[in-house]
Amino acid sequence: MEGEKKSGVSDVGAWGMNIVSSVGIIMANKQLMSSGGYGFTFATTLTGCHFLVTALVGAVSNASGFSASKHVPLWELLWFSIVANMSITGMNFSLMLNSVGFYQISKLSMIPVVCIMEWIIHNKHYTREVKMAVVVVVIGVGVCTVTDVKVNAKGFICACVAVLSTSLQQISIGSLQKKYSIGSFELLSKTAPIQAISLLIFGPFVDYSLSGKSLLNYNVSYGFALFLILSCSLAVFCNISQYLCIGRFSAVSFQVLGHMKTVCVLTLGWVLFDSALTFKNIMGMVIAIAGMIIYSWAVELEKQANARNSSHIKNSLTEEEFRLLKEGVDHTPLKDIVVEDSK
Repeated sequence: MEGEKKSGVSDVGAWGMNIVSSVGIIMANKQLMSSGGYGFTFATTLTGCHFLVTALVGAVSNASGFSASKHVPLWELLWFSIVANMSITGMNFSLMLNSVGFYQISKLSMIPVVCIMEWIIHNKHYTREVKMAVVVVVIGVGVCTVTDVKVNAKGFICACVAVLSTSLQQISIGSLQKKYSIGSFELLSKTAPIQAISLLIFGPFVDYSLSGKSLLNYNVSYGFALFLILSCSLAVFCNISQYLCIGRFSAVSFQVLGHMKTVCVLTLGWVLFDSALTFKNIMGMVIAIAGMIIYSWAVELEKQANARNSSHIKNSLTEEEFRLLKEGVDHTPLKDIVVEDSK
């Protein structure tokens, strides 16, 4: 019972860290990138900085013996990093080429896409209650975030690449942790350096194609440097908590419950930045939260059902083994038993 309590507390801690750090980094990045802030429009390069700091934290942790480095084949790390970088670049291009409404729809589509990909890759099935909860969350977040919907061919292709690569990346995080019995932080320590190097090399070119501005022409200020340090520090916690949550739960749970961040961002935007919060936004948030509660309940029901099935199978096997053992003893010749005893 005590172990279950500790597990529950650590699960809540992982989700809490992810929500707080994700919302914090969105607010910090808004100040960094908005025209009313410091106008740093180089999103891909900024992500490279995030992974660079994460890689440095991982290197210090390994050197100090706080975490142990386990072997993961280089080709798997390279493949994962390519998929992860395609996700980041695809999302940035999707936002540039499509309307905000279609961008939000593409993000929402990740939930069913992750479900389908897990079914194809891992033959995973979902209960009716889980499917119902997913639909409620998608409707709720859609109501409170989707406004105008405009799309073109290039934007649609970029959105498809972004959705597929992001979904595959999140599924791969859990798969690699299980396959190589590696912790979330240890895996992040191995992938972060590769992502940091590639994003910092190619990021400025990607950002130039997105914004038409050169990184070399940007004027750095003390205020910008402080917010950059804050953003990178929050990114470390955000990355670690993402790997933790997916490792502990699943990519689907991370997508569904992760939309709590959307609700928090909308609320904080209204409180801190005087953003408009309409009745439609509020209704969408209420529906989304209701869907998350239903999802948590559905997952708990699924766990209990699986536990009962496991217990039933275990008991059946024990009874079967007992029956076979009893039959074996009953049919064993007495002479054989005497001979064994005499030895």
